[in-house]
Amino acid sequence: MNSTCRLRIARQDFDVLIDHLFPGDNDEHGAVLLAGTSCVDGQLVLHVREVHLAEEGSDYIEGSIGYRALTPKFIHRLITRARDERLAYLAVHNHGTDREVGFSSIDYGSHERGYPALSQISRGMPVGALVFGRRSVQADVWLSDGRRLALDEALVVGNTLLRLTPSPRKYAVEPDGSYDRQVRMFGKTGQSLLKRCRVGIIGLGGIGSLVAEYLARLGVGHFTLIDDDHVEGSNLSRIVGATSLDAQREIEKVEVANRLILEGNPTAIVKRVAKDVAMESAARELIECDFIFLAADSMRARLIFNAVVHQYFIPGVQLGSKIRSEGNGDLAEVMSANRPVRPGHGCLWCNQLIDASELAKEAKTDEERRAQAYGVEEPNPSVISLNAISAAHAANDFMLDYLGLRPESEVLYYEHFHFLKRKHSLVEPRRDKDCPECSRGGLRYGRADSTQLPTTEG
Repeated sequence: MNSTCRLRIARQDFDVLIDHLFPGDNDEHGAVLLAGTSCVDGQLVLHVREVHLAEEGSDYIEGSIGYRALTPKFIHRLITRARDERLAYLAVHNHGTDREVGFSSIDYGSHERGYPALSQISRGMPVGALVFGRRSVQADVWLSDGRRLALDEALVVGNTLLRLTPSPRKYAVEPDGSYDRQVRMFGKTGQSLLKRCRVGIIGLGGIGSLVAEYLARLGVGHFTLIDDDHVEGSNLSRIVGATSLDAQREIEKVEVANRLILEGNPTAIVKRVAKDVAMESAARELIECDFIFLAADSMRARLIFNAVVHQYFIPGVQLGSKIRSEGNGDLAEVMSANRPVRPGHGCLWCNQLIDASELAKEAKTDEERRAQAYGVEEPNPSVISLNAISAAHAANDFMLDYLGLRPESEVLYYEHFHFLKRKHSLVEPRRDKDCPECSRGGLRYGRADSTQLPTTEG
């Protein structure tokens, strides 16, 4: 395992924590975070599920050695909860710094006195501490084998993404004239962040192939492509990069997308997963991603995508276009959609975009559907220009939000384009406070590896 860890926290929880730590009194305050855990490339990732604010005078009091300390009662209640819920325990306090922060020698001394005992209580789950500056954070996380991890980076996942580190960080980028016009917009640091970024694309058909090309030419450096389908003749009007020879040979869609990406960005690293995303081995590939594009229209794909966003705090967007006709053949609806999903916001379950009956039908074979009078579904209409609207808006939003180029907004919106009515609408998605998928008390929110994804066995 690496000597550093990473932290992910939803924006709404981060705001609550920062308001508590920095209320404007220039004093020190405390809290405890409980977090799900995962491991990516040998690095521990902490996903903040619960924020417990320490009340002044009762939970956070004058320390016998340091300035202030959490009370034993407050600590015991939360370390036992962490143990029982299989979550990491993280004690939090603040210093009055801004862009750079670190623990004092007194802080480290208190960790060394207290964390060995907390590690025993936690029964193998990580324990540790975070110290926040106004725009910085450092960690001292203890593992059950005695190793200690500092912080690599904390990611605040909201409508936009905010990155916090222990001290200001410069991202080096090699000179490359092909990105000169982009760098003039978001700078070398932005181009470097794109090169380091890992995106997942579920579905490499009409919309997914466009997303792949746009992101490749933006300079995104790492791709995970998931699609178990192959190219057919009927795909050639809308899959970018596909040829008639690909259709004749029934080439996998991920192979076509791989070729397309490397034509636009020869240094990109592409992982091709020619499997149904509902298979566990495929779904778990998404956990390594920094951003996910859902460009498949099956309910199973929506189910997995939605679970990963809320369980692992990986931001994403669901894309689609829809063409609907009346019984007499007249067009009733022609639209494109761009639906961002973030931890606790935009949930596809809450917004009735996952249909349980359709999920059940998709789990059956064609023969089973015929036998039960379901029939076999006809392909949905699809037109490349409609797909391009959805793909382009999603790529723009990714660029602006991932690079932090626009301010965080209080409301997350779905974006719908209704072409027959020449109407563009922003729809505030609904939220079910008791949703088992996206609510803080639900099955998935921030639990990471402590609960299973809703996959099928592969």
